[in-house]
Amino acid sequence: MNDTARKILAPTLFIVAILGFWEWAVWYNDLPDFRMASPSDLIPRYVQFWDLFLVKSWETLWRTVVGLGLAVIVGTLIGMVMGFSQFAREGLYPILVGFNAIPKATVVPIVALMFVGQHDFNTVLIAFMISFFPIAVSVSIGLSTLEPEYRDILRSLGASNFTIFWKIALPKTLPEFFGALKVAVTLAFIGTNLMEIVSPHGRGLGDLFDSGRISADYPLMFAVLFALAALGILLFYVVVFLERIFAGWAERSPG
Repeated sequence: MNDTARKILAPTLFIVAILGFWEWAVWYNDLPDFRMASPSDLIPRYVQFWDLFLVKSWETLWRTVVGLGLAVIVGTLIGMVMGFSQFAREGLYPILVGFNAIPKATVVPIVALMFVGQHDFNTVLIAFMISFFPIAVSVSIGLSTLEPEYRDILRSLGASNFTIFWKIALPKTLPEFFGALKVAVTLAFIGTNLMEIVSPHGRGLGDLFDSGRISADYPLMFAVLFALAALGILLFYVVVFLERIFAGWAERSPG
């Protein structure tokens, strides 16, 4: 079996096995759908609300991507500052750790009240706030562990910090960067969904989930969770694709 076929077949088999076990467990325990919806209960909801799922999935996806894009830009810049300056690293790191330790679920209602009616801005802001930390840390660590002789040689040749970053530090940091970006993808979706549920002007899949909760439509709620998982997997593999293009040299076979 070639590598591509294995990478497709392995997750497919595991997903089918998990869904099959879930379906059997609900049937065996005779659980009503208001306690635990089975995978087969979700199909009618997708058929009934397919247009809503398309629209709201797009609303959730583009806000998540924008928030994640901002997290990449700001996180990379902060990581560069911390990586090139020990003084900045020692000053900023505790602040970033403290900020990241604050549960974002408590920040969401504050942001929603501060910017009432600005749902797009609120959602992008929360997606950014919850996902930039791992990117900043990975870039900072990659730069701070750069071999000093490389830096000294380039500086003696008149290279700026940006040139050092672009020519030496960036390629060295890419594996850690993409590892952090994979984590940031899932975090960004969490932030987006939190704001969509909490905000009184919420849109996207979070709003559809909240509608299912209010109407006690548990199959719809589970269907939304599956849609969110699918979007997360999609964006994750976009990152994997980019990683293979820009940092494929770092991939090692497990043997």
